[in-house]
This record gives sequence, C-alpha cells and structure tokens, in this order.
Amino acid sequence: MKSISNRPALEKILPSFGSSISYKRFYNEQPDGIAAWHYHPEIELVYIEHGSGKRHIGNHVSYYNEGDLLLIGSNVPHYGFTDRLTDGNTEVVLQFRQDFLGDALEEVVEFDRINQLLKLSLHGISYHGDIKINVGELLDAMIEMNHFDMLLHTIGILQELANSNEYKILNASNSVIIANQQDKDRIKIIYDYVREHFQRDISVQEMAKLTSMTVPSFCRYFKKQTGKTFTKFVNEFKVIHACKLLSESAISISSICYECGFNNFSHFNKQFKLVTEKNPTEYRSEFRKVIT
Repeated sequence: MKSISNRPALEKILPSFGSSISYKRFYNEQPDGIAAWHYHPEIELVYIEHGSGKRHIGNHVSYYNEGDLLLIGSNVPHYGFTDRLTDGNTEVVLQFRQDFLGDALEEVVEFDRINQLLKLSLHGISYHGDIKINVGELLDAMIEMNHFDMLLHTIGILQELANSNEYKILNASNSVIIANQQDKDRIKIIYDYVREHFQRDISVQEMAKLTSMTVPSFCRYFKKQTGKTFTKFVNEFKVIHACKLLSESAISISSICYECGFNNFSHFNKQFKLVTEKNPTEYRSEFRKVIT
C-alpha cells in the first residue's frame, strides 16, 4: 500500500531580477514532460494560441481544442499541461503574487474589479471568444517590454479579463479547493491512481484500501473534497480521454469506447453525453468542422 506522503510539489517561481512578474514563453520543441500535480502562491495566466489537450485544475477535468486562455488562482493545485502544443506553436505563462500591487489592490477603488477577478480565479477560469484572442495578442507583445511597462501591461490585461463575460468557471462555486496539506496528499494519490488505471474498472473498495479508509469514509471524503462521487469523477476522466482520441486520431468510436475503459457502448454514449452534451459522433463531426 502506498504511504500518504507523496505531496503535490510546491513550485518555486522566481521573477526576473527587479520585477514582481514572471513571464515565460514555451515552444513545441520544449515539452514539459510528465504532467505533475503542483501548486504555487503565484496566480497564473496561461495562453496557448492553438493546439489541444487535457486540463486538470482543482477538481475540474476537461479537454480543450483550438488553444486556451486560463487564469488559475493562488495555491490552486493543478497538473502541468501536456500534449497541448502543435508545430510552430507557443505557450505564454504570466505569473504574479496576489499582493503584486501591495495594498493598492484592496485600497484603491479603481482596482475593485481586478480584486474580484483574482478572488474568482481560485475556482479556475477558462476564456473563449474575442477576449482570448485579444489577451493573447497583449501577452505576446510583452516579450520585448521592460519591467515597468510589463507591470502596467499586466494591470491592463487583468482589467480586460475582469470586464469580460466570455469565460467559464471550471470549479463550481461550492467546490472546495484543497487547502489542508493532508488532504492535498491524499487527493494527489487518488488523482494519480485514476490517471494511471482509468482504462480498467476501479472500485471504491480499491481506493478505500489505497487511502487507508473504510469504504463509507472514502465515499464521504471524496464527495466532500470534490463535490462529486468517485464513480462520476472516473467516468468524467474516461470521457475526457475519449475526447482526446476523437479529436486526435482516426480510431473508430467503438474502439475508443473500450480504449477508455468502458465495457458497454450504450453506457459510454450515455456518460459521454452527460459530460459533453453531445454524443461521440456529433463531437467528432463538430471538431472536424472547426479544423476545416
């Protein structure tokens, strides 16, 4: 049995000398490697112009196409993004502390909307539409800026995001973001185990043994921490992997069903529609239209 000591990594982010902001660009030739469950005090704004991949932020798991713009709050645990860069593509990551403006964020009335935005980011925010394109261009423009201009530019970007309604909250408003270290340790073990074994049936009895809990205690614990049952979480994870295969391969839908760990095609269709509001055929067809 695994010991509950495999903690999510605390990522130490060092801004450039003389700056309160970290600005990084990654290219498709610089892969992240294995995705790791981690957190950091810095708020993170991520822009991926094109490409697709899985995202696991807090208690939310999903799959995106045609790039992404994400705002992830302070100390929100998340997996590093993988398989999301395509040839010739780049990713921009902007990171800054909650108090990067000092007391001004709380005391200056003009920053009220930004302050509310940063509090909302604790649930994880994904943007779409024009705001994603506009902010992406603003982030790209920062590469040549000095530290002072970068600070002003960051404030402007946050104001743009705060004024936008083109966004989706990734974790429900009543969802608990894990704060207690023991809970972070246990949740990491559960998430890692699901990522490794989701292609077969995983029983709650198995998970209870893994986390040194009784079955009723495990079920109550998981529902309290994530806002969903363990079975629902596993089914969502399987469906998200199916989305990846539908988007990135020519494998038949029936083969994808079994590849993702579903033993019944009817059950696969039902779970897929519950998560995506489309059946697998519709999902693949719409994705191909977007690519075309």
